[in-house]
Amino acid sequence: MEKSNTSLGQIISLPKVVDPRGNLTVAENMKEIPFHISRVYWTYDVPSGSFRGGHAHKHCREVIVAVSGSFTITLDNGREKKSYTLNRPYQGLLVDTDIWRTLDDFSSGSVCLVLAEDLFDEDDYIRNYKDFIDYLKQK
Repeated sequence: MEKSNTSLGQIISLPKVVDPRGNLTVAENMKEIPFHISRVYWTYDVPSGSFRGGHAHKHCREVIVAVSGSFTITLDNGREKKSYTLNRPYQGLLVDTDIWRTLDDFSSGSVCLVLAEDLFDEDDYIRNYKDFIDYLKQK
């Protein structure tokens, strides 16, 4: 998949295997997930009124999944913003590079799972919004 900063996210439907014993969803490299997964992390126990994210990545793409509960993700490409409410464990939001993201409105007991293309690299992060806008202008 070619990288592009023109899109403000894409919902990806993940396979849902329905079973009376409990459902199962899978996400595989280069199948449902359009990149090789190098890192997986999750956030949980987010206090009411708090937010996560508040940054952009220069290179790392991510797929974000609400594996439990719900939360809202607002994406911003410097020209427009779009918000998504994630609340289905069989759907993920593909977030491309050069997109500012903020996650908030976490329900009680929510778990946010992130499948990341790259290993952690602090140099890949833009953590200040003004720096993000300046970075986009230089591209």
